[in-house]
Amino acid sequence: MKNLTECLQALREIKDIAFATVDAEGNPQVRIVDVMMVDDNAVYFCTSRGKYFYEELMATKKVATVGLTRDWMMLRLNGEVTHLDDQKEWIDKIFEENPAMNDVYPGDARYILDAFCISKGNIEAFDLAQHPIDRQTFAFGGAGIKEKGFEVKEKYCTGCGVCKKQCPQGCISIKGTAHIASEHCLHCGLCREVCPSGAIKRK
Repeated sequence: MKNLTECLQALREIKDIAFATVDAEGNPQVRIVDVMMVDDNAVYFCTSRGKYFYEELMATKKVATVGLTRDWMMLRLNGEVTHLDDQKEWIDKIFEENPAMNDVYPGDARYILDAFCISKGNIEAFDLAQHPIDRQTFAFGGAGIKEKGFEVKEKYCTGCGVCKKQCPQGCISIKGTAHIASEHCLHCGLCREVCPSGAIKRK
C-alpha cells in the first residue's frame, strides 16, 4: 500500500474483518464485523445496542482490527472509536451503501443499530507476499506512530555479523555496526537472541 487512503479502501474491500475489544473483566474479545464505509480518514461500522460489543465500545472507546487481502497483505488498524451523532441519518446511509443489511434488519429494525467510526489511530500494512516482507505504518486523525521492532545500540555492537547471517528476511546490513531495515523486519527477535554482545534491543 502506498498511502493511508489505499489502506482504508482495502479494508472496505475485505469488508469482513476481526474487531477486538476488552470486556468488563479485562478479557480480550474478538468478532467479525463488516466495514460499512470508509473515507480518506475514517472507517465506519455499526452494531446493535444489545450486544456486548456495543457495551465494550462505549466503555473503552478503543478497538483493534485486522484483515487479510486476497494477495496476502495484512492490514492492522488500532484506534479510538467515536459514537456518531445523528444516528438515524448514519444508519440510513450505511444501509444505502450496504443493501444486504435489509435482509438482516428489515424495516425499522435497523434502528436498533448504532453507527461508529474510527477516525484517529494507526494502520499498518504488512505485505507477506514480498521478499523481504514490506511493512508500512500510517497515522491519521492526529495520532502518533509508536516505533516497534528492534534497534541496534551502536555503542555495544562489534559489527560481528552474526545477526545478519541469522536474519530470515536479510534486512540487516553491517556498516561498521549492524543496521536493521525496519520496513522489512518481521519483528521475530532472532537477531536479539543471537547477538553475542547484547546490542539489539526492542524499541
